[in-house]
Amino acid sequence: MKRIHILLLLPMMIVACLNELSPAMPDEEETTLKKAVGHHFLIGTTLNNAIVNGRDPASDRVVKRHFNAITHGYAMKFAMLHPAEGRYLFDESDAFVRYGEQNGMTVIGHCLVWHKQLPDWVVRDKDGNLVTPEALKARMREHISTVVGRYRGRVKGWDVVNEAFLEDGSYRQSPYYEILGEEFIPLAFQYAHEADPDAELYYNDGNMAVTKRREAVVRLIGQLKARGLRIDAVGMQAHVSMNFPKVENFEKSIQAFADAGVKVMITEWDMTALPTTDTGSDGRPLTPEELDPYPEKMPDSASQAWNARMKQFFDLFVKYSDVVTRVTVWGVSDIDSWLNDFPFPGRTDYPLLFDREYQPKTFVREILGEE
Repeated sequence: MKRIHILLLLPMMIVACLNELSPAMPDEEETTLKKAVGHHFLIGTTLNNAIVNGRDPASDRVVKRHFNAITHGYAMKFAMLHPAEGRYLFDESDAFVRYGEQNGMTVIGHCLVWHKQLPDWVVRDKDGNLVTPEALKARMREHISTVVGRYRGRVKGWDVVNEAFLEDGSYRQSPYYEILGEEFIPLAFQYAHEADPDAELYYNDGNMAVTKRREAVVRLIGQLKARGLRIDAVGMQAHVSMNFPKVENFEKSIQAFADAGVKVMITEWDMTALPTTDTGSDGRPLTPEELDPYPEKMPDSASQAWNARMKQFFDLFVKYSDVVTRVTVWGVSDIDSWLNDFPFPGRTDYPLLFDREYQPKTFVREILGEE
């Protein structure tokens, strides 16, 4: 009899052991951002090496659960990839692209041409003088061809040129502009398209709710299209604050870019909860306590105002979901935002969709249907 009982129990014991050894399967009905908004647009975030390499498991879980598009904050910038002539460092960018592929995410490349994080050797000779136009063209082509070509068919789209205009609509006096003039932008788009004809190509910039910058980018779109060059979308950086920009001005820019014949991607989205100037409305300098008002947590009134304004922007993105194809937040949780310690050390900010406990903020819970 004992033998029979053991035989009868054996299958149940095996199943129990297997359940212990097997990882828990995700609930197919669980609510996630990518499920909640996936019919509108891709929902993305930026990664860092700690997430990519598994050293930040808490952020990794949030990324895998909620996001279906990724951008690396710095691994694909010129100085990181190509610090010296003839020397490329692809380990970090390779790991980033693999992460996206292994998790079924859309991978975005950021960025090919930018005036910051640009090694001197690209634009200056051994004597410190600006290089000739021919030399810079050759270096741009070689860099873009190598980087875009390496990830051909694996990176969905590229921020080809980043932040080329000032708010008054004039060209930024970057080394690229000083050497090549306005031509550096069409050349960058040409080289990127040659390296991967199927990749989407974007122009990315900040504060594009400002009229003059918006108008400059609309002109640029027309110029590129007139020359038969590919430009698929404008990336509108959305580093916003509690009082800037006006939502209606942001909307005007979305509409203007759509009218110019391109899609819109909301990039680098976050919203500081802290003062953005160091003087009060009466002109007096703000005290350290006023500049860093929430060192421990946001009070309920401030949190409610922050969530309401973020929801306004999100509703705007949904309103234009026939034009807006991706919304990317600039960080996973408040704890790893670049806005902490900015513009000086010691500040604590609350700018992202998930708090320091990796929990969704109120307006995010509303999107998820949890409120």
